[in-house]
Amino acid sequence: MKKKIAVPVKEGVLDAHFGHCSHFALIEIDDQSILNEELVPAPPHEPGLLPPFLANLGVTDVLAGGMGGRAIQIFNNHNVNVFVGAPTLEAKELVKGFLDKSISFTANCCNH
Repeated sequence: MKKKIAVPVKEGVLDAHFGHCSHFALIEIDDQSILNEELVPAPPHEPGLLPPFLANLGVTDVLAGGMGGRAIQIFNNHNVNVFVGAPTLEAKELVKGFLDKSISFTANCCNH
């Protein structure tokens, strides 16, 4: 099954504060294989902007350190799955760990 996973990054590593990242690593997968990776600049932070922005890019899943509850709800309304509490890793390494279930997602570290 093909998916496109978005990881908020700063200098290639997961940025724990989703809404203030500099870029998104967009990683396309097919089952357990990474097909493509691209780096997309994040638009300026504006509440409610990122879920439709990423959904319009074809994102199906988001791996994040923390994210506000309202943002998660908006993503879900755009049929985008959100996984929070991700460890601070390089984007591709994080996606590989997500795919092979070798990493765990902890509590959401964003409470606003």
